[in-house]
Amino acid sequence: MSRTIRVTVRGSFDNLTDTQLAELVAAQGAHDFLHTQYTPEGHLTYDLPARPFFTFRFAEQATDEADVPQAAARAEAKATAWMAERGYPVKKLTSQAVDVAEIPLGKRGKREAARKD
Repeated sequence: MSRTIRVTVRGSFDNLTDTQLAELVAAQGAHDFLHTQYTPEGHLTYDLPARPFFTFRFAEQATDEADVPQAAARAEAKATAWMAERGYPVKKLTSQAVDVAEIPLGKRGKREAARKD
């Protein structure tokens, strides 16, 4: 049985050039933190030039609990590769993985689950 794992990779840009900063600011509309989602390719958000930080959100798959660290490592590698392909220097990468099945249901989710039973 496959489990969906949400992986959040955070870090900060490190000494961007003026050109890189301008490029990222110009593309910021596509990376707005108000419209986040977890996707297999990763969804990048940032708020430059206010803050040098970024967040990637990935939807990974794992077959059991032992695979969760590998899912986090894959997501971190994808984020690093994406930045490296574009020449953006980064530092202080961290990642957090959560099994979607273990996220507690809110009031709405509990109501919907009760209707299905």
